[in-house]
Amino acid sequence: MKYFYGDKNPLRVLDEIELWKHQESEHTVVIRQIVKDLEDDFVEELKAWELALSQAEAMAVRYIEAINRSTNQIDYELLEEIKDFIEFSINQSLSFVEYLNILVAESKAVSNNEIAVVVINHIRRESEYLIGIIKAALKYF
Repeated sequence: MKYFYGDKNPLRVLDEIELWKHQESEHTVVIRQIVKDLEDDFVEELKAWELALSQAEAMAVRYIEAINRSTNQIDYELLEEIKDFIEFSINQSLSFVEYLNILVAESKAVSNNEIAVVVINHIRRESEYLIGIIKAALKYF
């Protein structure tokens, strides 16, 4: 996200969150598919992450719809809810990044799979990119 979008900035940030939460959710599936022998605990945690990230994506869609219904005249209460959700999204992605670091450090199946390590590190960088985008956009609220 390169530009200031004026009063459309909340909508633009929510669009980014929707896109990247979808990506993060899909990434949990990718990890499970490329690490066939992944330990059961990690498989279950990745499934929980998939659900949580999908729920965040759905929440972004709900806020986008609310803005569209308000004909882009966002009242103070809705804007505060959106700001809280944006902070939640940042924190969720930070936690996801931490989890990916734990996964690489503690899973024998991952550490024995060079491709998995490369892919997970790539996924981590993408989530860090999202965090950066959102933090930069918050300056314009």
